[in-house]
Amino acid sequence: MAVVLEQVSRVVGRESHLAQVSLELAPGSLTVLLGPTLAGKTSLLRVLAGLDRPTMGRLLVDGRDVTGVPVQRRSVAMVYQQFINYPNLTVFENIASPLRAQRVAGPELERRVREAAALLKLEPMLARLPQELSGGQQQRTAIARAIVKGADLLLLDEPLANLDYKLREELRTELPRLFAESGATLVYATTEPTEALLLGGSCATLTEGRVTQFGPTVEVYRRPNSVETAQIFSDPPINLVPVDKVGAALLLPDGGRVPLADGVAGLRDGPYRLGVRPNHLALVRPNQCAVAIIGTVAVAELTGSESFIHLDYGPARWVVHAAGIHKPTLDEPVAVWLDPARLYLFAPDGALAGAGAAIGLGAA
Repeated sequence: MAVVLEQVSRVVGRESHLAQVSLELAPGSLTVLLGPTLAGKTSLLRVLAGLDRPTMGRLLVDGRDVTGVPVQRRSVAMVYQQFINYPNLTVFENIASPLRAQRVAGPELERRVREAAALLKLEPMLARLPQELSGGQQQRTAIARAIVKGADLLLLDEPLANLDYKLREELRTELPRLFAESGATLVYATTEPTEALLLGGSCATLTEGRVTQFGPTVEVYRRPNSVETAQIFSDPPINLVPVDKVGAALLLPDGGRVPLADGVAGLRDGPYRLGVRPNHLALVRPNQCAVAIIGTVAVAELTGSESFIHLDYGPARWVVHAAGIHKPTLDEPVAVWLDPARLYLFAPDGALAGAGAAIGLGAA
């Protein structure tokens, strides 16, 4: 199923939920909607499903205008973050409900229900009622019901948010494969950049109801077209600080200089915003080109295998994402290392001006 949104807007009262969204989703494709809470992801999914009608614009399916066609007349399945199941039906019957509506019966119904239950680790729970399940088990039941429906368009609104870490990681890799085999067009909403990268496919970054960039997920991550997109597609948020470009170097707020690598050295002199992802900063000098940045330790977060060091640097608060356990002294200066080949420069209007050589070659 090919899906096209043409300048779709949705206004509710005085609030703009979607603003001139245009996207083209190829048949059988996976598209990730990435953005913070209230960015417009759920609003966009509801328009795609036919649950809400856009205030302006059109929705085309295989070239046919379906803007006003209700959800009951569309081949669509949707899974919400908050699980929705029939409380009086067993897990088996919840999963089987769309098949029964399609008049599938006998061995075929049994096979498809049990295949979906096996994927979602629900086989021991098929005879239970939803109130006898944990929250994660109920959400898995809702996902299984969407899987067996065989819809041409599958919409998932943060469907793994309520699952435990291990199962969430398993399903992140399994769901795209399963849906790809079905030939369905899949749209998956998430707030997590890591989840978007794991899922792959294409990515539309959203904020305040607007799509800031759309393209292959890895390319959007590697070359965000603006500060807005870079902030959406970075967790922790991308580090930013105002700088001046003079010749082949950047002048930092503390008076330091960063020699520029290919990709940014030829830019016009003037003010820019330097952007560096937290995982592109290092506590140990990575190479001879790296430049030391001196910041004051504000917070040190240890997660077991990783450390997140928050630094006050000039007018900004920066974060260093480092592997291993590091315990710097609070309120003390610490040197972190910036590789000129792994930086972004944004123009005063927020647009991407250039990226370091390593990023330009596709480094993550």
